[in-house]
Amino acid sequence: MKDFINKLYRNHSLIYKGLLFISTTFLIVYLFPKSGKFKYNFEKGKPWQSENLYAPFDFAIKKTDEEITSEKEVLTNNSVLYFNLDNTVEVKVKSEYKNQFKNIISDSISRTVSKKLYKAGEAIISELYLFGVLGEDYDFSDNKAIVLLDGRVKKEDGFFSHLIKQDAVSKVIDNSLNKYGLIQYKTNFTSLFFDLVEPNLAFDKSFTAKVLEEEVGKIAYARGSIAKETLIVSKGEVVEGDTYQKLKSLQSEYESQVWSESNYIWVLFAYTLLVALTLLMLLLFLRKYRLSVFEDNTKVTFIFFNISLLIFITTLVVNYNSKYIYVVPICILPLVFKAFFDARLGLFAHVLTVLLIGFIVPNSYEYMFLQIIAGIVTMLTVSELYKRANLFISVGQITLIYIIAYFAFVVIHEGSLKTIKWEIFIWFILSGLATLFVQPLIYVYEKLFGLVSDVSLLELSDTNSKLLKELSNKSPGTFHHSLNVANLAEASASEIGANAMLVRVGALYHDIGKMKNPTYFTENQSTGINPHDELSSRESARIITNHVINGIEIARKNNLPDRVIDFIRTHHGTSVVYYFYMQAKNDFEDVDKLDFSYPGPKPFSKETAILMMCDSIEAASKSLKEPTSTKIDAFVETIINKQIEEGQFLNANITFKEIESIKKVLKHKLANIYHLRIEYPE
Repeated sequence: MKDFINKLYRNHSLIYKGLLFISTTFLIVYLFPKSGKFKYNFEKGKPWQSENLYAPFDFAIKKTDEEITSEKEVLTNNSVLYFNLDNTVEVKVKSEYKNQFKNIISDSISRTVSKKLYKAGEAIISELYLFGVLGEDYDFSDNKAIVLLDGRVKKEDGFFSHLIKQDAVSKVIDNSLNKYGLIQYKTNFTSLFFDLVEPNLAFDKSFTAKVLEEEVGKIAYARGSIAKETLIVSKGEVVEGDTYQKLKSLQSEYESQVWSESNYIWVLFAYTLLVALTLLMLLLFLRKYRLSVFEDNTKVTFIFFNISLLIFITTLVVNYNSKYIYVVPICILPLVFKAFFDARLGLFAHVLTVLLIGFIVPNSYEYMFLQIIAGIVTMLTVSELYKRANLFISVGQITLIYIIAYFAFVVIHEGSLKTIKWEIFIWFILSGLATLFVQPLIYVYEKLFGLVSDVSLLELSDTNSKLLKELSNKSPGTFHHSLNVANLAEASASEIGANAMLVRVGALYHDIGKMKNPTYFTENQSTGINPHDELSSRESARIITNHVINGIEIARKNNLPDRVIDFIRTHHGTSVVYYFYMQAKNDFEDVDKLDFSYPGPKPFSKETAILMMCDSIEAASKSLKEPTSTKIDAFVETIINKQIEEGQFLNANITFKEIESIKKVLKHKLANIYHLRIEYPE
C-alpha cells in the first residue's frame, strides 16, 4: 500500500494532466450541438463534387424559411377579427330613446312630423346596432373580415368597415335625417343620441390571437416528398433552386435520424474520440516541443481553460443567433498564448481550437478558413505586445484580413456583390475592437494563474521600482554591475532570438541577495577594508554562496514572478567560489569542494544560460589590466569554455552555434567598453 501511495505521489503530475484531459474533453463534447453531421459538403450555386446522390430513405422536402414566412404573412393578413357582442345594449338604448323622445320634441310640432321624427330615430338605432358600435378606435383595415360573438357563439360576420366607430355616429344621424327630410332637427337629435348611444362591441384580442395561432399551426412545413433510391443530384450538377432545397431537407432529416435514441451513444462516442484526439495532439506538442510548459500543471490548466472558454462563448453566441459568430474575438487566444508562451504554441493551439469550433458553427469551412488565416496574421504581425501602438495596428490588420477574406468568399459563392451582407463587416469591426480587451485580460490571467507576460516584464525593468531603488541604495556597486550585465545579456539574447526582455529583467534582479551583506562583495567595498580578512575561507564562501538563497527569499517577499526568480537560482549554477576554495586548499589538506559550491540548479533555458555567461564575464572583466582586443577575446573564450567544461549548460536548450554567437557579442561589447582613448594634455 505504501509503495502504491509513493507511486501515485511520484506520478501526481501526470495523473492531474489525465484528469484535466478527460474533464476538458467531456466539457467540450457537452457543449457540442446534439445532432449528427451530414457527410456531404455542398454550397448553393456551386457544382456537386461527390458522386450521384440517391435518397437513402424516404423524406419530405422542407419549405424554405422564406416560403414559411410568406405563408404566415398571408394568414396574418387574412386572419379574422373577433368581437364580443352585448345584446342588452341595443334594447336599453331603444327603451331610453322611447322615454326621452318627448323631451326633445316641441309641442308645436305637428303629429305627422313627430311620427316621422320618431321613425327616423328608430332607423338610426337600427343602423347603428346592425353590426354594432365600437367602444375604442382600432387601426384595422376596412376590408378585414370580422365575426361577432354572442357568448362565444357566432352571430354575424362581415367586414371591419361595417362596424360603427364613435366618431361616425353623427354621420349616421345626418344620413337618416336627410333621408326623411328632417335635417333641421339635427341639433336636437345629435344631443339626444350623444347621451343615448353606448358601444356594444369589444375586441377579443386573446381569442383572435388563439385562432390565428391555430391556423399558423396548421401550416405544412413540407411540400412533397422524395422516395428512397430517387436521384437527388448528379455529379457536376449546379446546386441551386429545388435541388438545393432537397439537399437541405435530406441534411436536416439525416441529422435528426442520426441523433436518435438508438444511435445516441455511438454519436456521442464519436464526438468524444475526435475531441480527445485533438486535445491529445496539443499535449503531445507540449511534451515534445515545450517540455517546460508540459511539466507545469498551472500552465497546462491555463491552456485548456482558455480553449474551453472560447468554445463555451462561441456556443452561447451560436445558440442565441448564429449570425453574430464573427463578433467572438477568436484571435484573443493566440495573442494571450503568445504573451505568456510563444508564437508557435499560440498558433498551434489556435488552429486546434478553430477545428473544434468547426463542429458548432454553420458554414464551418468558411469560418475555419477565416479564423485560421486571421490567427496566422495575428502571430506574424503582433510583436512587443506591451507597446500599445503595435496592438492597435495589428488589430486593424486582422480586421482587414477578415473583411478581404469574407469579400472573396461572397464573390465565389454568389458571383456578384448584390447579396453581400454588409452588416457582417460591422461584426468584424466589433470583433477587432473586442480583441483590444486582451490587455486587461492578460493582467487578470497574471493574477489568477501566477504567470508573467512581457507587459509585466516591462514594468519590472523600471529601475525606479521599489526593489531596484533599494538595491541601488544598499549595494550601489552591485546595482551598477547588474545594469552592465543586463545590457550584455539583452544584446546576447537578441542575437540568438531568445527572450531579450525576460533576460534583461532577470539580470537586473539576479544579485538582489547581496543587499543582505553588501560589504562582503568587492564591488561594494569603497573603504578599502575587506571583512573577509577576519573570516575563515569556509565562512566567507558560505556568505558568498548564500546571496543566491537570500535573493530568492527577497524576491518571494516582493512577489517577483517565478520566471524571474529562476535567474536568481541559476546564475551561478553549481560553480565553485574559486578564490576561497584555493585559499582553503592552501591552508588545509582535506577540503570538500561542495562546501565552496553554489547550490544550483544549473541553467535550464537559453535565457538563464545567457545570464550565467554575461554575469561571469562582466564581473571578471574588472580584473583586466591594460585590455586589448586579443586579451578580451582570450578572456571571453577562457571563461565560457570553462563553464562548458564544467557542464553548466547541459540542461539548457542552447547550441554551440548560439554560444559562439554570444561570445562574439560579448567580445564586441567589451571592446567598446574598454576602448583606448588618447591621453589629453594637462
